Amino acid sequence: MMNRSGHISYVLVTPARNEEALIEKTIQSVISQTVLPTKWAIVNDGSTDNTASIVSRYAANHPWIELVNLPAHRDRSFAGKVHAFNAGLERVKNLNYEVIGNLDSDLSFDADYCEFLLNKFEEDATLGVAGTIFREHGGYSSASDSFEGQNHVAGGCQLFRRRCFEEIGGYVPNRAGGIDWIAVTTARMMGWKTQSFREKSFFHYRSLGTAERSLLASTFSYGEKDYYLGGHPLWEIFRVAYRATKKPYLLAGIALYSGYLSAFLRRMKRPVSDRLMEFHRREQMLKLKAIFRSLFKLKRIDSFEVKPN
Repeated sequence: MMNRSGHISYVLVTPARNEEALIEKTIQSVISQTVLPTKWAIVNDGSTDNTASIVSRYAANHPWIELVNLPAHRDRSFAGKVHAFNAGLERVKNLNYEVIGNLDSDLSFDADYCEFLLNKFEEDATLGVAGTIFREHGGYSSASDSFEGQNHVAGGCQLFRRRCFEEIGGYVPNRAGGIDWIAVTTARMMGWKTQSFREKSFFHYRSLGTAERSLLASTFSYGEKDYYLGGHPLWEIFRVAYRATKKPYLLAGIALYSGYLSAFLRRMKRPVSDRLMEFHRREQMLKLKAIFRSLFKLKRIDSFEVKPN
């Protein structure tokens, strides 16, 4: 399924809730792409600001952009984001496309960003999920400051091969979060290749997980997420130590571990299957072994490049 440019065709879905301050940056990035999507469904998830009117203005001039309005509601959760995404999915499901992208409404990227990722899908038939590193204000880069590595694709911009997305059953509407991680890890468990590329990046204008909450509260919730997604306790200790080397340093490490410990003591419900948790922990332990091998050889560790093997 090729588009007029000779590339495989793709569609985008963007859930947006009260994003009047940032969504225009995202829209301008997409309409400037060297390869345009067949359809871009932007789902106004009950916004109480001018999000809908901003999208409507652009949709009037770009017929491939469609605004989908959902009723106003007070709840802001990751499950709600999945429901909004699925509303957009309904608008594209009958179209011919090979790649579907989940795009946040608070980021921007270069004009050839989507073309770059489409080329990766064309080059590798086993590639199920693709994305890039991302950057934030203050010099943060997921290539150097995250411990996820190149096998994980950040939720801000995830492109799925359509067959892969359908095989994993789409996104799991978990209220507490981790929807992007569950999708990517499930794809890898099912034999698909998942990869972030560092040759390109997108800029994320809001620090991850900080919508309507502080950075430390967000870090605490990431600790909770590490537990309910089945993270190995040994891996968490190593991750806490690593996080304590990043701003705000010790406080960040304490917040992360407190979140994990709190979730453990509460026996927080896990939205992942035993099979996925076992796969996840096996990957973590293999990655730890690779890290320690590098340490014993006095080799510099590139956390982005380290793979479980």
